[in-house]
Parts: sequence; structure tokens; C-alpha cells
Amino acid sequence: MQIILASAKIMHDSVKTGIRQTTPRFEPQAESLARDMAGYDEETLAGMLKCSRTIATQNKLRFMRFFDEDRPTLPAILAYNGQAYKHLRADTLNTDDIVFAARHLWITSFLYGLLRPTDGIRPYRLEGSLTLPTAHGGNLFDMWKPLLTDVLIESVKADDGILLHLATTEYQHLFDWKRVRQSVRVIQPMFYVRKGDTLKMQAVWAKTCRGAMTRYVIKNRVTTEEALHNFSYEGFSYDAKLGEAVFPHFISIKN
Repeated sequence: MQIILASAKIMHDSVKTGIRQTTPRFEPQAESLARDMAGYDEETLAGMLKCSRTIATQNKLRFMRFFDEDRPTLPAILAYNGQAYKHLRADTLNTDDIVFAARHLWITSFLYGLLRPTDGIRPYRLEGSLTLPTAHGGNLFDMWKPLLTDVLIESVKADDGILLHLATTEYQHLFDWKRVRQSVRVIQPMFYVRKGDTLKMQAVWAKTCRGAMTRYVIKNRVTTEEALHNFSYEGFSYDAKLGEAVFPHFISIKN
């Protein structure tokens, strides 16, 4: 089973780690995109990244320092600090867990394309809809799609043919998603909050559960669809009466 988990906008600028880092597969493309971004001023970046001037200034500095050799890289699984990663709690994984994660987990990234957890990366902020010189007239989704689709499909086929989709829907656009679904079995868990007779997907809880399920798979060395059904977290548990095999539903009752 291979897993995809979305990267996060919030990142650490430094971490303490003993993880032996690897080189991102698409590091040359990331460096080229970083050069593009470093050329924009803070005001332009704020508009491009749809963020405050303060965040734009922070990321202008990040891109300016992207090639500083004296600034250490961060292992991808520890670099992100969004909601999913807070519940993945990668800093508490042991060495064997990291080895398993490095074989089974992909982190999707607008800057780096696809990352293994041990890949050394630098902090950044980016949007997939941006059109940059490196993308040659298209947006980043257009740029990455022909580069990433075969890599993902081949890695899943080399495993057991099952892809556990724990990324947000936006990141599907990095791939020819129709071809991915035709080529491998995609399992996409759905996390819903029940209020009365209504099921609602709440973004915070969905991200929370995606991170927690990633941790569950890593810690328990999960390799089958059936074993996923044993996942439970913060009141969410599998409901066999809802959804379908490739869209297992996990429900929680909240006040």
C-alpha cells in the first residue's frame, strides 16, 4: 500500500532530528521554481500566495535563502506543521516507523512534486494555480502532471496495487487522476461528523483524521484495506453501512 498525504502551508524553519535525509526526486525542478519565486517583491508575493504582507515577507526571505548551503534542510515528514501533521506527530515515530514510512508514504508538494518522508527540503509557500517561468506558460498543476503521474502509478504497482488517498482533493490535479484511478485501486477514506440525521465533512476534522490515519498505518504496518477499518480517532470510527469499498466512511457524533 502506498499513501499520498498533502503538504501544508505552515512549515517549520528548523527542527531537531536524527533522521538521515535523502535527496528529493524532483529537486532540480524545485530549485528552478524557487528561483522564480525569489524574483518577486513582497507585495507581488502577497497577491500570488493569497496571504498577508507579513507571510509574504517571511516567504520572500525563505526563497532568497533557498540556496544557502549553511542552512540545513529538513526531513519532509517533520518540516510541515499543518493540522494533519499535528496529528501525524512524526517527531514521536521511531526509526523502524520512519523506515516503513519512507517506503510507503508520498507527500504531495507544489514545489517539490512528490516527496518521500526522509527527503531533505527547505521551507516555502506555494500555490498550484500559479503560472511561473519554469512552468513554460502553464500553471504548476500543468507542469507537474506529466512528471508525477507515472511515478505514482509505478510506485503503487511495484507495491500491492493499492493507493491510500489521504491528500486533499486539490492535490489530485498534480496527476492525471483519471489515469491513476484506471491503473491502480484508490482507497479514499471519508471523514464525516454526524449532527442529527445529517453528515457533514468539516475541513479541520478531515485533516485531523488524515494525519492520524497516516500515523495509524505507519505504526501498525497496515498493508490491507480491511485493516484500515480498525482505525478510530477522536470519536471517528468505521461505519460499514455507509459509503462503498473504495470510499470507506468514518463517522463521529459531535455536539
